[in-house]
Amino acid sequence: MILKVDGSNIREAARIHSVAWQASHRAFCQPDFVERHTPERQQAYLQDKMDRGAAVYMLVADSPAGIVSVTGNLIEDLYVLPALQNRGYGTQLLRYAISKCDGAPALWILENNENAARLYRRLGFAETGRRNEITHGLDEIEFALTGNPPMEESV
Repeated sequence: MILKVDGSNIREAARIHSVAWQASHRAFCQPDFVERHTPERQQAYLQDKMDRGAAVYMLVADSPAGIVSVTGNLIEDLYVLPALQNRGYGTQLLRYAISKCDGAPALWILENNENAARLYRRLGFAETGRRNEITHGLDEIEFALTGNPPMEESV
């Protein structure tokens, strides 16, 4: 089940964002920078996004498992708890986010995020060629949906 995040469940969404963000960035960010991404900080981040018009969604399986945000046609913040990855939850969240986009879906990922790139390509996204420099030596790359996403595979 996918729920819209609001005041009643933002703490859980922020916990997912914090845990998954820290796990995904630990290998290439300074430890003190990673540790600053606490559930409290991520709650403020998500609340600010929602205050500016983003819709944030949380996937709940047996328990809360992942989140994603959508602003217009921009998909961001797709995170699944590390212990629950590779179970189709990221695909489920991405398909849901695509359905909520106003216009052709687009997203940005760090160029070193090969798992995310594989997921997005599998679901019909392609690199646009646009890049943003995040730090010296690490860029963010844009992907856009190039057609209809493939039909759901059986799990």
